[in-house]
Amino acid sequence: MRISLLSIMLLLASPAQVPSQSSTGGNSPMMSAVEPDSGRIGDTLTVQGQSLGADAVAALYLTDGQHDTKVVITEQTPISIKFKIPPQAKAGRFALMVLTKGDKPKLIEEPVKVTVEPEPGRPET
Repeated sequence: MRISLLSIMLLLASPAQVPSQSSTGGNSPMMSAVEPDSGRIGDTLTVQGQSLGADAVAALYLTDGQHDTKVVITEQTPISIKFKIPPQAKAGRFALMVLTKGDKPKLIEEPVKVTVEPEPGRPET
């Protein structure tokens, strides 16, 4: 009984979790969906989420955890980013990753995945 009472007291004494804040003072960028979820080089995709505006997100990348490929952002609002799959993108499944703005920029890998389809006549890698 003593251990559980001690555990409860420690739990109550620990500071509450605070939602993550970007270095710009707002919430960290968070992506929830991308439409369509696959495409070829040159295709435009739209990712939805929150805190995605130009004041919070400096750049967007496709990442496989080892290699990052910067995409071209064509339109950006606080709740969406439209981007084109760049010519240097390789075929495969990738997570989206943002580079935040502010005093301490961070790379944040998002839970949203995109499939880059192989180009006709171009070998898969």
